[in-house]
Amino acid sequence: MAKLTDYSDRVDELLSIDNAFALITAAHILTQQTRKKSQARYEAKLRLVRLLYERQWDKQRIIDLFEVVDWLMKLPTWLETKIFQEIESIERREDMRYINSVQRMYMEKFRAEGVLTGEVKVLKKLLEKRFGSLPTWAIDKLENAAEQELDIWSESILTAETLNAVFDTDTTH
Repeated sequence: MAKLTDYSDRVDELLSIDNAFALITAAHILTQQTRKKSQARYEAKLRLVRLLYERQWDKQRIIDLFEVVDWLMKLPTWLETKIFQEIESIERREDMRYINSVQRMYMEKFRAEGVLTGEVKVLKKLLEKRFGSLPTWAIDKLENAAEQELDIWSESILTAETLNAVFDTDTTH
């Protein structure tokens, strides 16, 4: 019987072994070591992804192992987007297409969500700067807005005299 934590100081050794169990053990240890450290987890996950492609394993094995690593090493949306961009880059460079259409749609969803989340955050800050603390109805509108609405509101903030005017004088909250 062995505990995974017994290997916590041997991650590099585990990653040098051409074995799926060693890779998953390393992924588990790296997940524990990077708890609450998003950037460090991103770098560890990227290292594991690159190893998957470097090992020249068959396509299904890479996909299966990636799914385990992806499940273990959750990242904030903006870093997940960066991981998928790196995977796309690796696949183009190596002329490998291992990510299926469902996974690609998932990647696009992350990208879109990341962009929208950023737009909402910036617009919220601008509105607060201009009009003070936002009422609940305004925050709800921002968080549930479509991309086109955010674009319109981003322009109207420049000329609107009131918060209601930004949101097209909607006073039925």
